[in-house]
Amino acid sequence: MGYRIYNSFEYDFPYDATYKGNERERLFAKLIDMLPFFLISLFLFEKIAIVGFLYSILCVIISGTICEMYWGSTLGKSMFKIKVIDDFGNNPRLLLSLKRNLLCLANLRPIFTDYIPPPNHTWENESTQMNFSMNLNNKICKTYIVKKSKIPEIKNLLYPQKTKAAQ
Repeated sequence: MGYRIYNSFEYDFPYDATYKGNERERLFAKLIDMLPFFLISLFLFEKIAIVGFLYSILCVIISGTICEMYWGSTLGKSMFKIKVIDDFGNNPRLLLSLKRNLLCLANLRPIFTDYIPPPNHTWENESTQMNFSMNLNNKICKTYIVKKSKIPEIKNLLYPQKTKAAQ
């Protein structure tokens, strides 16, 4: 019996999927996704606001998992023309999408940044800015948030022979 040796290669995708305003768009997309569920649970079930908020988080995790698996985006992401893709440029599968949506709760942890102006900028005040890091779940799951218009370019980088043959 012969023993075969298999080589495995790992590489990082040399494409910067981030773009200006991406974290703000993702935060607003998540809020847009939550709003219908929050309003339904608040008004139809006559729950107090915090209970409605908790129900909406659960509903967004479930609906986000299903929507991202089938279409690669949710209602909020569609409004901003952004999509979730995996390492191969496809929609994430069910378990990956579920893991990603469960980890989105970690994205709600705020990051505070202190701004101290240079000494010669006497007109500026010291301030603290709060931001949300909206990419922790993507780093763990190896998924990417990209503009829908960039998907053909990404597919061309991933599969150059396939796209040339189709032309």
